Amino acid sequence: MDLLRSLPIGLYLEEPITWLHRLDARVKLAWLMSFLLAPLLANAIWRLALVGLLIIITLGARIPLRVWKRQMGWLLMFCSLLFVVSCIMPDGIIAEHQPRLPSDEISFALPQPPEQITTPLPQPTSYRYVLVEQGPLKITRYSVDLGIRVSTLLFTLVYSTNLYLLTTASEEIATAIQNVMEPLRRFNLPVTEIALTLTLSLRFFPLVLEEIQNLVRSVRTRAINWKKLGFRRATQVWLMIAERLLENLLLRAEQMASAMTVRGFTTPNQHHVKWYQLQIRWVDRFALAALTVFWTLRFILGAQA
Repeated sequence: MDLLRSLPIGLYLEEPITWLHRLDARVKLAWLMSFLLAPLLANAIWRLALVGLLIIITLGARIPLRVWKRQMGWLLMFCSLLFVVSCIMPDGIIAEHQPRLPSDEISFALPQPPEQITTPLPQPTSYRYVLVEQGPLKITRYSVDLGIRVSTLLFTLVYSTNLYLLTTASEEIATAIQNVMEPLRRFNLPVTEIALTLTLSLRFFPLVLEEIQNLVRSVRTRAINWKKLGFRRATQVWLMIAERLLENLLLRAEQMASAMTVRGFTTPNQHHVKWYQLQIRWVDRFALAALTVFWTLRFILGAQA
């Protein structure tokens, strides 16, 4: 069980270098914020279009199959299951929805002549609130809309962030955020310290996966019979593992702090940190123009009715 390979979430893909890697980190950050904000107050078609756009970007960037199939594949499966569960669950609306006209056909009975056949009134529209009703299974328009909203929002938030971390180095992310937050220095905000903290947290994430992987391997090598332990003793074992994990992570954090102190690093303001040299190229200008088109379509086609 190799978590660094089977669960490559939040890790940077060093090879191969795709066109997403070559984009400026600030441009990718703008696209990421757009993906996070565009689903708000958007219709179902636009939310589904965002999911399709993320898949097209992943395939168009030629990211290796071994990388994205464990990320996007499992996430798509989970979101699809969430959509199905949301559809078949009750929609939460207490009011009973009835059709505009009674279930029995309304007809005019003409007294003269008596053999006149009744004429039913046609329904004014084809609207139906209940889409499927078979026994206990009841799917309504609200439940379908809720399922699309929840599943697409979860996929967009998780996968767009993961795709940004996959194609952007931590130094580039820190430089982009520091560059964007530069005007906040006027309000005496520690912009450089925030960028440094973000960089260390991104570097620390693979260490967390490594520690979890080592603990899981140590538990598997001991061949513990969980059925004989029972619920109480099994819970005690997992609490011991969680305590050991916390101790190892705190030890790693202390080692990183000691390494920075030994090298004479006190504050980022006194020791200038050269993160990454940002540069806007023609590809970045094209991406910014595409972002303008993206938001134009969002306000025209994606507005919620």
